[in-house]
This record gives sequence, C-alpha cells and structure tokens, in this order.
Amino acid sequence: MRGASKTPPKYRKHRKTGQAVVTLSGKDFYLGLHGSKASKQQYDMLVAQWLANGRLLPKSESKRAITVSDLMAAYWKFAKGFYVKNGKPTGEIPPLKSAVRTFRKAYGTKPVDEVGPLLLIAYQNMLVKDGLCRKYVNQQTGRIKRAFKWGVSRELVPVGVHQALATVSWLRKGKTSATEYAPVEAVPDDVVNATLAHVPYETTRAMIRFQRLVGCRPGELFILRSMDIDRTGGGHDGVWLYRPESHKTEHHGQGRVVVIGPEAQKVLSPFLPPHREESELCFQRRSGKPFARLHYSQAIHRACRKAFPPPEGTVGEALKRWEKEHHWTPNQLRHATATTVRREHGLEAAQVVAGHANARTTEIYAERDIAKAAQVMAKIG
Repeated sequence: MRGASKTPPKYRKHRKTGQAVVTLSGKDFYLGLHGSKASKQQYDMLVAQWLANGRLLPKSESKRAITVSDLMAAYWKFAKGFYVKNGKPTGEIPPLKSAVRTFRKAYGTKPVDEVGPLLLIAYQNMLVKDGLCRKYVNQQTGRIKRAFKWGVSRELVPVGVHQALATVSWLRKGKTSATEYAPVEAVPDDVVNATLAHVPYETTRAMIRFQRLVGCRPGELFILRSMDIDRTGGGHDGVWLYRPESHKTEHHGQGRVVVIGPEAQKVLSPFLPPHREESELCFQRRSGKPFARLHYSQAIHRACRKAFPPPEGTVGEALKRWEKEHHWTPNQLRHATATTVRREHGLEAAQVVAGHANARTTEIYAERDIAKAAQVMAKIG
C-alpha cells in the first residue's frame, strides 16, 4: 500500500466561481477570491489543522461558510462575461457594479446562509436614505436577488435563502418615502432648433434631426449603415425601412424596423453612397470612429449650455437645477416623436414607430403593423 503523499493539498482555482478551493479528505473547502491574501491565509490555516489531525478532518468539521463577499465577487466575475453584446459591456454593467459594491461593503463578512429578508429590507432602506428613487431601489434590489439565485445554481447558496429573499416586496408608489423617478418629457421643437444653432459639427446636427423625425433609439442611430436600409420600402410607397443589425429587444426574439419618411431621407442622404460605403457607418465622429452615447449626449449638453446660458453667478446646486430644467437628452427626442405620433395618429401607431413591445411602454413615453407606421412616417417623417 502506498504511503500518504508528503505534498500538501493544492491551492486551486474553482473555474465557475473564481474562488480558491482546497480538497481535504475528499471535501472541498472554498477559501474566498482566488489569489487574495485572505484566501491564502485561510488555506494555510485549514491545511495546518488537517495535517495536525493526522490528515483527517475533525468529526465536527464542515465547509467554511461562504460569505456575501465571496458570492458577490464570484457573481461579478460571471456577470462581466454574461452582460456583453457585440463584444462590449451592456448597460446593465454600471448599475450592477454599484449594487454588488454597496451590498458587499455593507454585509460582506456575513455568511450567505445567514442572509434573510430583513437584511435585504435593510439594504432597501439604506438606498432610500441615500436619496435614490423608488424605481432604482427596486432595480438594485432585484439585482441582489438575481445574484443569490445565481449562487443557488452554482451550489454556493442554500436554495432556501433565495426563496426567502424572493418574499421581499418591491417598494410601492405612495407606500414609501423614496422619491419618484422623474418621467422623461418630450423636448419641444423650438428648444431643439435653438440648440441646433450651437451644434458645430454637421454630422451631429444631422443625427439630432434624423432621430427627431424617425424616433429611433440612440443606439440604433450609432450603428446605422446603408446596407441595413431597404430603400424600396418593402412595398410601402415613400418610405425606407431600416432594420438595425442589433437592437434593445432582440434577446426577446423581437424584430425591429425603423421607418424612414421623406424628410428623414433628405437628412440621411449625404451620409449614404456614394458618400459612404454600403458597409460603413453613416454617422461617424471626426476621427472616423463610431459615435457612442457619451459623445452624442455631451455634444447636445455643450450646445444647450450655449443656447441657454445660466444667469451670471449661478453655481453649485443652483447650476445643477438650471441645467436640469434647460438641458435635454437624446431620449427626449425619441419621446417627442412618440408623443407627436400618438397625439396625431393614436397609440398603436406610436407603439410601432417607437418599437415598443407593449402599449404600456408607449404610454410611459406619452412589429404590430408596418403599414401603419409607413403611413404615419410618409406624412411626418
């Protein structure tokens, strides 16, 4: 019979979770984030105790409790690879990072099997106290619930913990001291026109006009290519049909068609062949690189500052309030289009033009039938 190896059990990395793990007497012990100082100290302590006990586990020994910090670190590593679209992080990453960081900071040392509904309610209350709006608090609470659900699927969290957390209700309007999210308002056309006078770059001016006319999402604007446009209109006279290569609701299996009317066609034409290749982005920065939400938003913000300068001496919180009242965002252009279409042609038409999955979303903003959208955009777009 071979004698016991003199080599101590290996300090290893658990691929699925990114945690350090060591196997002693056939049992896995999770040590925390792989490569961290704390995980190596935990490894040294467990192996020393195991060796001192004759390479046996004490009868009362069990797995080291996985902490909230361990779970959040593992989930964050998973999320960075999961929330990716076209090779880039999605918009879910920034708020998820905030949720993971704040929850880990507040409760990191607590074992996951001791996390319950009262602790999650305390987390909600902490966010409310920080002045966050009700909708955002609910979204962050949902992200923490998903982290624990994921932990159950990786056998890091007892299933009963997630089931208990699922009983925590969302904050309801009028039943909490949390502030309400200010709804997106349509930006008036006279405000848009005043702003355009201070946008120096022709491409950015065209993007603003085009988005106002067709009501597309900013992301759909940035990836627009000639090759994605059906200039026959699919049998609908006077319009073009733009099918974005990628769009917000594609993971739900939904299609998206942006209908481009005569006025929008005039705006877009200088950015189509022969001025651009079929596969080139229509709207590019001066450097030739693609636009991103930040570049587009900042260009509008700078133009708003020039178009609507604050009174002399306005600083601090007063300046923030002034800018909030006098500046607008790309989504307000989209809202303006949806509001105009709904007012003049009804909710169903607005739903199709905006590309919403349901009418409730359109109502918040103020492919059931492409023919209806074509009729509308032939008149106003």
